Amino acid sequence: MPMHCLRIVLVTATVVLANACSDQVPPEPDNNVSETISVRIPPALFEQQALDQPLATNGIVTEFAMLSPNAGPTTIAIAPDGDIWYTLSTANAIGRMHPDGSGMVEYPLPTPDASPRIISLGSDGNMWFSEHNSGQMGRITPDGEITEYPLSSPDSQPRAIALNTDGNIWIGMFAAGRIGRITPDGVVTEWDIPTPDSGPRALAAGPDGNVWFSEFKAGKIGRITPEGDITEFVLPRPQTGPGDITAGADGNMWFLELNGAMDNTPVIGNRVGRITMGGDITEFAIPSEGSTPINIAVGPDCNIWYTKNNTLGRVTPTGVITEYPVAAGPARTVGVSAGSDRQTPDRLTDRLWFTDPLNNRIGYLQFE
Repeated sequence: MPMHCLRIVLVTATVVLANACSDQVPPEPDNNVSETISVRIPPALFEQQALDQPLATNGIVTEFAMLSPNAGPTTIAIAPDGDIWYTLSTANAIGRMHPDGSGMVEYPLPTPDASPRIISLGSDGNMWFSEHNSGQMGRITPDGEITEYPLSSPDSQPRAIALNTDGNIWIGMFAAGRIGRITPDGVVTEWDIPTPDSGPRALAAGPDGNVWFSEFKAGKIGRITPEGDITEFVLPRPQTGPGDITAGADGNMWFLELNGAMDNTPVIGNRVGRITMGGDITEFAIPSEGSTPINIAVGPDCNIWYTKNNTLGRVTPTGVITEYPVAAGPARTVGVSAGSDRQTPDRLTDRLWFTDPLNNRIGYLQFE
């Protein structure tokens, strides 16, 4: 049975739209995706209104250049007020802008070369982010005040984070082989994954109240309870390199299988995977060859979307995959979000936001 998706839709008065995700797959939109720089986005004012049908993309892409050259926009999170927050890995900063691209600001991190990776909204109303190179977690207030919290090791390489239903931020520590938890007050707890050197690359909150994570080096999907009990599920094929993971609108977890030489580990994935709460795994081959998919999220239409090269890929609940180009020339789509940010999709905007570090931009694909 599908889950309910609460849509935050930015339209003429920018409203919040509530809707139950339909089992019906939306009609195929036009594949001729165009790019526009003229922006027609209103201010962020919200109210409740019901939607009867899922949204579908109109194929229009809008992009915004970053303030700093070669800033390295990486991942995105959307605040309750509609503002877009993002990590700038190369610039070593956290960025923020309004949905229309105005009010853009960059907040430098206190620790040099920290390389912020994943950003997520916390239960305290602040944004939390991982610092891959410094072994720290960061918190930034809406006013831009930054606090950093060290993990057990500066070499732990925290990558993915997500807010769970327990109100804490959970952390995947790639080099340390651990899953961590940090409270809004900054108290850190860590657990070793049973498989040594498993390389937890990404994690997400599941609809069952547990946190699910990918074990890139071990070829497994893991599940950890709020109390720290871990269960591991082996993927059907070896060397698949599971990467980013998210909760789908269908009540399952969805994840990517990477492709190529990643983190000095050759993997042969290039698939989207689905795992049920009971651990049953299904894989779907991505039609485009070469390269690797990077990030995954639930889109405004309640389907699964992923980033790969200059495309955004859509995956229906039955595994039908369609890819849409976001640029006429080279691009490298990385982070992607419509608002759920590795949680169950309780709030979604009418835009699928993505980062393009190759062109030093952040953009969105419009839905209506």
